[in-house]
Amino acid sequence: MTETFLALLKGVPVALAVTGLSFLIGAVLGIPLVLMRRARSVLPRLAARIYIDVMRGIPPVVWLFIIFFGLGSGIVTLSPFQAAVLGMGLISAAYLAEIYRGGFLTLPAGQNAAAVALGLTRLDTLRYVLAPQVLRVSVPPMATFLVSLLKDTTVASTIGVRDVMMLVTQQAQAAGGGFAPFIAAAVLYILLSIPVAALARAMDARMRRRITA
Repeated sequence: MTETFLALLKGVPVALAVTGLSFLIGAVLGIPLVLMRRARSVLPRLAARIYIDVMRGIPPVVWLFIIFFGLGSGIVTLSPFQAAVLGMGLISAAYLAEIYRGGFLTLPAGQNAAAVALGLTRLDTLRYVLAPQVLRVSVPPMATFLVSLLKDTTVASTIGVRDVMMLVTQQAQAAGGGFAPFIAAAVLYILLSIPVAALARAMDARMRRRITA
């Protein structure tokens, strides 16, 4: 078991890279999506809603196959790693946009009116009044999503990414179909998830102290 566990560690950097880059892409692209969801015009709201529903409604593995074997085989050249990051990043944007929107919904309704009364523009209101509060309340669900994303990125092995899951499959085949590699992978993912959850709690506590200070 120890030898198998050490062999699986070789896939950890790839798994973390896919997770981290996908989360970063989603965190950035989720911002314009949530702003479109809050727009006054119907068209951007509808476009954002359709994107979010479509990206969340189709399994990640299907998107990876579409991007890698469809987009990546004709329009542009994508490696398995690039296709995985792009696919999971686009999916993450849909989920994180909804997390941001949930953060906006928790804010008191009178804050916009108060900002207007103080002479703040819509951009200043968003930057200095609303966004910091949304970030504070969004940290816990974002951390939960990050842990979920770490597990979901295991589907990247289906398009050839040499992450933990691909190494698990190889180890299991070499052992004649044994389940020990899968037990080792389960332990490994638990160990990877614990620091993320602890960091999220620390960030949430720090932001709460800053707000109440």
